[in-house]
Amino acid sequence: MSPVVETIAFVFGLVGLGYCAGWAGILRPQVGDALTDFAIVVAVPALLFRTMIGVDFHGAAPWSLWLAYFSSVPVVWIAGHMVATRLFGRDAAAGVVAGIAASFSNLLLLGLPFMQGVFGQPGIEVLSLLLSVHLPIMMAASIVMFELVRRKEGKSSDPLRVLRDFLRNLFTNPLIIGILAGLAWRITGLPMPSLGMRFIDAFAGIAGTVALFAMGLGLRKFGISGNVKPALALSFLKLMLLPGVVLIAVIVIGLPPLPAQVLLVAASMPTGVNPYLIATRFGTGQVLASNTMTISTACAILTTGFWLTVAQRFLG
Repeated sequence: MSPVVETIAFVFGLVGLGYCAGWAGILRPQVGDALTDFAIVVAVPALLFRTMIGVDFHGAAPWSLWLAYFSSVPVVWIAGHMVATRLFGRDAAAGVVAGIAASFSNLLLLGLPFMQGVFGQPGIEVLSLLLSVHLPIMMAASIVMFELVRRKEGKSSDPLRVLRDFLRNLFTNPLIIGILAGLAWRITGLPMPSLGMRFIDAFAGIAGTVALFAMGLGLRKFGISGNVKPALALSFLKLMLLPGVVLIAVIVIGLPPLPAQVLLVAASMPTGVNPYLIATRFGTGQVLASNTMTISTACAILTTGFWLTVAQRFLG
């Protein structure tokens, strides 16, 4: 078995084991929620902190990497919105959810462990640069789009309250705290005490395994119910169109090989849970978002291998 195939089998195998544990009733759904909370609040922030204190972005200027990725996202977001509203007759609010679901990659629970398995620590370092702005930008774009829809419907919210809530949610997010804390420690130039580093390594070392297993349990909880055809269409946009556009962008911009490969593989990750959380917050499109997450994750077992092969052959 080739290293690439083995990595894909291992990563998605852990997700599958989590799913099977939930399906067989070995673990209750509440366990998946608890494991996810542990991964997001403790383990993954520790991994991001450890990465940031010694990060080397391998010749990739942050703005060129961000430009390559986030110039591609609107193309797929608009395509998802059009598919939902024009092809399947959903309203504008559901169209916003569709756009998010088609363009929001699972960079955290799936992306970090996958990059670690394929590219090692250098891959995590490059992905962390994208992670540092991915959630804030996608959250801000989601809020703006929903506010535009509400204005058209005569249900506009107080802009100051919306901004205040956004900033509070952003700077209390454990992932953002982990990234900022790591960068701050790096700027000080202080060495990390050995005992402190042992604690950080202990949590960071299990982040990938816990995140993947918890993701599997979560997928069992969400399942698939209705809106299958729109979710299939959005999954295609997420798994094929977004990485395709990113591939063009990294070539045009001329990113170095490693950042270009990491960015392409990151774009090929399936839809994460955040579109569902955003849909729940705004009270529309929850089933559409959860189905897209489940279907795209199942299909990504094949499509991620395809894009990884493309990355290694054309961007190496």
